[in-house]
Amino acid sequence: MLSSNGADEAALQFSYTDAPPINIATAEELLFEVKGIMDLLGVRFFLRQGTCLGIIRNNALIPWDDDIDIGSIYGLNGITVEKIETVASAFRANGYYAKVEHSDDCIGVTMMKSSTRIDWNCYKIINDTTVHYPGVRISAQLFKNLKEIDFIGTKFFVPNPPEEYLRFKYGSDWIIPKKVGFENDVLALISDAPASSNNTSEQEESKLKVLDLESKPIFNADVRIVAVGSYRTDKFGYANFYLPKDDWYALVIKHDAHEEVLYQEKMSPGETYVYQPDHSAGSGRLCALFQEEQA
Repeated sequence: MLSSNGADEAALQFSYTDAPPINIATAEELLFEVKGIMDLLGVRFFLRQGTCLGIIRNNALIPWDDDIDIGSIYGLNGITVEKIETVASAFRANGYYAKVEHSDDCIGVTMMKSSTRIDWNCYKIINDTTVHYPGVRISAQLFKNLKEIDFIGTKFFVPNPPEEYLRFKYGSDWIIPKKVGFENDVLALISDAPASSNNTSEQEESKLKVLDLESKPIFNADVRIVAVGSYRTDKFGYANFYLPKDDWYALVIKHDAHEEVLYQEKMSPGETYVYQPDHSAGSGRLCALFQEEQA
């Protein structure tokens, strides 16, 4: 059950599985409020992903976007683990649900209020590079001397130059609005890790079973797990692989004339998942995989 103000774990999970588009007026109000809280705490952040894209391209939020994206650089401008926890506590005190998660590439704070998700990612610099979902590597130099822009009556920072950031993140056609299909542009920019680097004795093997519309297994289907590797299903429909960690992943499933991009799937090492197409759902499905029932 969702809370009355859309600020709880249930509201967060709904935002992932159903990805409702933002209410522009509410999103602008929350973005203004976020800036006020961050300014009081002395935290420098920049607009990123779809939020940056819409404002740079059209001076407006994208109406079909499903969240507000902001970022900071871990280790710069006083961003530490302690500071991130302080910020999360401040947002909770202002009526937000806030969840802090750590990964190798960043520390993320996911916040919910008024049924609107705000994702604040604090990226770690590794070899002067930052890694952005679903595996795009962007030079840290773009975030060290941020550019200031005007939006909704106040000033925000964006990567500098923002056009170069958007080209890295969305490809050379970033200037063209795409409600669907942008995922392919992003995934084409990402190199997968060598398969041998993902297979160690310390990791648990994961599996994905690919089914057709009649729930029959597909042999020799191509399964790409973006930034991880590409795999083929066996005669029982299973592709075997090793995931580096419990995280969100983007996948591309191909067989015969069928192809589907699953841009946001939560998967864990050692688990078995099932994929089945759903033509009634259209394109852009999120959280479409389900775990196989144990016999």
